[in-house]
Amino acid sequence: MTDESMSAGTAEGKPQRSRGGGGRRRKPRKRSKALVVTAWTATSVVVLGGVGAGFLYFKLNGNINGVDINAALGDDRPLDVDNGSQDILVLGSDSRSGDNAKYGKDEGAARSDTAMIVHVYKGHKTASVVSIPRDTLISRPSCKTDDDRTDPGGQRQMFNTAYEVGGPACAVKTVEKMSGIRMDHYLEVDFTGFKKLINTLGGVDITTKKAIHDKDSHLDLEAGKHSLTGEQALGLVRTRHGVGDGSDLGRIQLQQAFIKALLDKVKDVGVFSNWKKSYDLANDATSAITTDSDLNDVKSLASFASGLKGIGAGDMKMVTLPVQYDPNDLNRVLPLEKADQEVWDALRADKRIPKSATEQSAGDKGDAGDVVSSH
Repeated sequence: MTDESMSAGTAEGKPQRSRGGGGRRRKPRKRSKALVVTAWTATSVVVLGGVGAGFLYFKLNGNINGVDINAALGDDRPLDVDNGSQDILVLGSDSRSGDNAKYGKDEGAARSDTAMIVHVYKGHKTASVVSIPRDTLISRPSCKTDDDRTDPGGQRQMFNTAYEVGGPACAVKTVEKMSGIRMDHYLEVDFTGFKKLINTLGGVDITTKKAIHDKDSHLDLEAGKHSLTGEQALGLVRTRHGVGDGSDLGRIQLQQAFIKALLDKVKDVGVFSNWKKSYDLANDATSAITTDSDLNDVKSLASFASGLKGIGAGDMKMVTLPVQYDPNDLNRVLPLEKADQEVWDALRADKRIPKSATEQSAGDKGDAGDVVSSH
């Protein structure tokens, strides 16, 4: 597969061609979207929840919202390399509409608040997760908008504007142009669903090494052990000013630490012994997510989740896309092109991400990721 890495200051490359559907993109249902971390958990919960036949199947099936990425992008995608691995774009957005209004006002359309590429290695026993900072300046490709116009894209565009401009399809297209890797699936989550799922799980256990106080994310935690409620968990994965230097890079480290604690909780929750909890978890999980059209029914989602349920927190290597602060604007970051290429080449070949790729990156520096750990 030819690389199509696109970073700030580079011209958009000629797109590769592959098989794909045509037609217009289905507009996503108008509901609030947000944090990424529930999506990974949701797929596992569908399996653990023992989704059955009959009215329960149809109830859960009706919860899932699907977006036809294949129809939206057509042939303008990297080749689909069949080597037994899978690549999934897991996305959250910063919409503050509806039930999410309490977290602040929207400044225009929703943007992708958090984005992670989950690469599941052949055999589906281990995975690598690459977080893309929302403030990364890239060359964004042209995308169809919801009102059927074409946004031309351009250089030095923040990564999270892709979702704002063209929704899930533009987010997928942007990631594929950056990486040269075709995304097999798309998963997205909302604030309210995230909180509800955490509460149904009975909270998530973490330990904080220092106090975290952030009025913007409504989070107040003293140093020590905590069983986070849904509201507290949401505050933790949203906080920027409570830990570290206040940047999005520090927040990503907190999110990665929380995901590991969340995965541990899901594996330990013991839903098979409690039918009501099983159903409640499956109901919450399927209500919280938007998927690509290949996963927008319970049978497909459960089959997909079954292939991932053996991957625990210790089986995941998490990194931030190698970046440096933009010397012209320290509130933005720029891709480290050579290091990024090492990351994409490794994933494309189904290999581990080499340590050399992240050594010079600003993304995995600082102590924010050391503040939170699972019990």
